[in-house]
Parts: sequence; C-alpha cells; structure tokens
Amino acid sequence: MANYDKFGKFYDAIMGDRAKTTERLRGFICKTSPKAQNVLEIGCGTGSVLKHLAKDYDVFGLDLSRTMLSIAKKKVPQARLYRQDMVRFHLRETFDVICCVFDSINHVLAFAEWKKLFVNAYRHLADNGTFIFDVNTRKKLDRLIATPPWVHQFGSNLLIITVTAMPGNASNWNIKVFERATGNRYLLHEENIPEKSFPMRDIVGALRVHFRQVEVIDPDRERPSSESERLYFVCKK
Repeated sequence: MANYDKFGKFYDAIMGDRAKTTERLRGFICKTSPKAQNVLEIGCGTGSVLKHLAKDYDVFGLDLSRTMLSIAKKKVPQARLYRQDMVRFHLRETFDVICCVFDSINHVLAFAEWKKLFVNAYRHLADNGTFIFDVNTRKKLDRLIATPPWVHQFGSNLLIITVTAMPGNASNWNIKVFERATGNRYLLHEENIPEKSFPMRDIVGALRVHFRQVEVIDPDRERPSSESERLYFVCKK
C-alpha cells in the first residue's frame, strides 16, 4: 500500500486545497446523514478534507504516512489522528460518517482486502451511519496508462507522473519531484504508488452483503456507465 512519505511534503502544493471535492462530500453527508456529528476519514493524507469538514463536525483521520499525518496535525489541530492501516484499523469510537476519497482505496491491490475494509467500516459506523468512498475505474487507469507522462511545474519545482501497467491489471504511478535547491541544482524525490480497480458490479455485490442501501454515483454523468472514470459509493448501515 502506498505511503506517500516522499511525495507528501509536496502534496498540497500540487493538489490544491480540495475544496470542490469536500463540498461534494458534504452534499452526500447532508443528504444521507443530516444529523451527523462526527466524521472519520480513512486515508486522510494531509488533512485537506478534514480541515473543511471541521467547521461542522468532530473530525477524525487515519493514514499510514508519517509525513502526511505530520502535515495534517498542523493543518487541523482539532482533529484526532491515528497512524493505522486503512484495511485493519481499530478505533474505540463509532462514527456517523466514514469516508475515503481521492481514490485512496485503489491503493489496496487485492479485492479480498477491499472486502475486509468494507467490513471494518461497517463495524465502526454508528447505527444508520453512512460510508462514502470513491474509486478510479479501470477505464480511467487504462486511459492514464495510454497517456504520455504528466509534467507540471509548481513554484520552482517540477513534477513528472508516469502511469504504466503492472501485472494483474494494476497500474504503477511513478512520481518524480525535482525540487530546486540552488541555481541549476535540483534534488530528486521519487516514489512508486500502485493502484488497482475492480468491476462496479463486484464492488456493489460485496457492499450489499453488509449495507442495506448502496448508491453508485458518477459525478460527471447522469448515471454510471462503462465510460465512467470516477465513481462514488454511498452506503447506509
């Protein structure tokens, strides 16, 4: 599973404050759990989502990356943060909402582990709670594999992301950050981050074993289809 320990220090400068995605997430929460008081984000990264949600909820987060959590602690000092595995986490609290966004679940490469994550999320939900997560679909990963490397300049630094195929229908995101030091001297930070997706029908089938209601949403289309590149799953306990 990806740790983002090398990429973490540059993450916010490259990805932005994530306000748009958080507003979409807030809309799902208001619709399905309007009385929610607390939210747990698994794979919380640098805390950008938690920072926005903290205005309305008690917020909790967990992640494996020490680098990302150290940034989140400064960004959202009121959040309760844990360094734990997103599949096997164990907390004493239960939550009105558990979320996992920015295709974090795609870093889990075995579907049996996805199923364990679903069970664990269910166990940590309060009665009538909501579990919300998004995925990169196989369609999107295939498109990225076929696309030339993405080159992006931020400040005086340079980012290059190359997505390639891996065995077992997985993909590898090779991330290189050239951090400008002095003059024409750059420091290279490189990390490989794998992702894998699974068919929507398999995901829904595994969720319905536990959750009484499962809704699948394509944020860019009227309904999910074979052309969908990102899907949200909104699941009621």
